[in-house]
Amino acid sequence: MSASVVAHRRALHRIPELDDQLPETVRYVRSVLEPLGCEISSPIPGSVCAFFDAGKPETVAFRADMDALPVTEATGLPYASAHPGRMHACGHDGHTAMALALAEYVSAHLGGLPRNVLFLFQPAEETTGGAKSLCESGILERRHVARVFGLHLWPGLEAGRAFTRPGPLMARANEVTVTVTGKSVHLSRAAEGRDALAAGAEYLRRAYAMADALPPEEPRAFLFGKMVSGAVRNAVSGKSVLEGSLRTYREETFRYCREQLAAIGDALAAETGCGVEVYLNEGYPAVWNHEGLYETVRAGLGAEVPGLLDAPVLAAEDFSFYQRRVPGVFFFLGAGDAPELHAPEFCFDDEAILPEGVEFLKRLLRME
Repeated sequence: MSASVVAHRRALHRIPELDDQLPETVRYVRSVLEPLGCEISSPIPGSVCAFFDAGKPETVAFRADMDALPVTEATGLPYASAHPGRMHACGHDGHTAMALALAEYVSAHLGGLPRNVLFLFQPAEETTGGAKSLCESGILERRHVARVFGLHLWPGLEAGRAFTRPGPLMARANEVTVTVTGKSVHLSRAAEGRDALAAGAEYLRRAYAMADALPPEEPRAFLFGKMVSGAVRNAVSGKSVLEGSLRTYREETFRYCREQLAAIGDALAAETGCGVEVYLNEGYPAVWNHEGLYETVRAGLGAEVPGLLDAPVLAAEDFSFYQRRVPGVFFFLGAGDAPELHAPEFCFDDEAILPEGVEFLKRLLRME
């Protein structure tokens, strides 16, 4: 099993692909699954679902994300990316490799398992949220999934050990775009214009003040990382565009921020005469671990219980879409002293970490 999972990871690491355009990855995953006696389907482009029928009324699902990032690899590994400008810099090759190794185990031990098993190899976690599309295909309902698990390699945590927490684990992520439309005139006639730059700067100030006024016990992150305004130095700016991100956990907090950001825009439009359009994309919901299933895991694993994280993190993950359909728990698998995720240098000790991850998934699999 150890040799298998490492071999899978290194083969996948060589062929990173983006979004839902994953032909080589899908071909590799299918080549491993086809001899295992499971039912294979692709409900959405770039996906592979493998169902092992144990003749039970309920099914446990395991998610693995397969897409990579538009990053040029700088690890120097002998099995480095063969696709220039693309890299598995977020550990998805490791996630997929562990799921494949677990599928091999399931094939050999299906008769003794308490549930049917569904593997969800999904695309587009890094881009459009492949989990959402896969959920909308109805696969969870058709296969009677009663619980779903997933994990993510995580630098800075003890290598090979799983960690999680009940309730909020990862943040809701929404992109915020504010477009301010004014009237550009030469600075000698500035009083005749409507200054989109000044209005944009005031919008930023008020939006930050709104976020700062939230209760300190309400974790959040809100930042505009980009503002583009005007055309020349000696004319009133006719347009400003602010681009930022909002991270929250509770839906009530997200709705409050969304309403306040719109209200700030309305007030500035009335005060300045500029047009102010505020847009928040749908984003990913917060990863919110089902408290009841978390307790089942904690009680069922005994001495092998995952480590408890003190606080949620502000990163986001589309595993949250599965949790909106069925009870689910997401875990971090410690990658030790590894470079940060999404870095060109990201790598980890696959021989030490991935076999431990597979063993942890096997314990979840066998849990009543």
